[in-house]
Amino acid sequence: MIALGHIAGREVAALMVDGRLQDLALDGDGFGPGAILRGVVGRPVKGLGGVFVDLPDGETGFLRAPKGLAPGQRILVQVTGVAEPGKALPLTQRLLFKSRYAIVTPEAPGLNVSRSIRDEGVRDALTTLAGTAMDGADPALGLILRSVCDAADEAGIADDIAQMRTLAEAVLADLDGPPELLLDAPGAHELAWRDWGDVDEVDDSPDALELSGALDQIEALRHPLVSLDAGASMMIEPTRALIAVDVNTGADTSPAAGLKASIAAARDLPRQLRLRGLGGMVLVDFAPCPKRDRHVVEQVLNKAFRADAGEASLAGWTPLGNFELTRRRDRVTLAEWFA
Repeated sequence: MIALGHIAGREVAALMVDGRLQDLALDGDGFGPGAILRGVVGRPVKGLGGVFVDLPDGETGFLRAPKGLAPGQRILVQVTGVAEPGKALPLTQRLLFKSRYAIVTPEAPGLNVSRSIRDEGVRDALTTLAGTAMDGADPALGLILRSVCDAADEAGIADDIAQMRTLAEAVLADLDGPPELLLDAPGAHELAWRDWGDVDEVDDSPDALELSGALDQIEALRHPLVSLDAGASMMIEPTRALIAVDVNTGADTSPAAGLKASIAAARDLPRQLRLRGLGGMVLVDFAPCPKRDRHVVEQVLNKAFRADAGEASLAGWTPLGNFELTRRRDRVTLAEWFA
């Protein structure tokens, strides 16, 4: 179910699966991920392989690996993540116009249907519908139909495509002028409707967060301790340089306790990082277990992060026996949000 509510006057959306908080959306300040802006190219930074971009309201963004850009040039960019305090917003020129059913992809032509829709008859029907809806559009515009289209009516899908196509064409044509916000990032409630697919229930009553159990679980996320099975636990503590994770077996002193605790932590780590809004470099000190069992922990980690929407790169084990990984910072941290 999805529980919609407010905390301190700001929108909050919680995705609950079997009573467990699976995802969380919070209204942030400033230009959030997904916002599309007109910016002005600033000075290049050769050592970092990118350029700074002047944005509205005196904000600055950073664009990696730019090609053919000159200082003073006006470009359209999209915010891809959340910047740490005092740092430039991460940007991309690969714009995506997302809605519930469709994603319009400028400079990435083609009509595509989500791979999770496996019925060939449904795929053929959706491809035909997409072709009709995009007829006459700029050949550089592509379209992706999302998995939720599998159970949607054709009229709703066609209307959604038409709206996204019109929006994309209007924004792409608006290149002249000073830095300006052209399309704001979705609010928490809109993002839940757009990205969390079909659910059994949507509760937008005043007490939805409390009655669903989401409020208590959000409060628990403000503390570093995470309880795991069989009395094990892990501590997740952000520092300026990295995210430190320490896994403990608790009272279990059996020979397999370390491996069991490490596997439980590996399975839950992507969810914990996502809900807390944590990204950057992550260093995990797993519970003690024989070196021959490390591949088991690594397999569990790989599987867990493959199922996570956040971009992560698993670097592997350090000489001291810790595990290193990085995860894109794609949302505001809970600590910053509650500050």
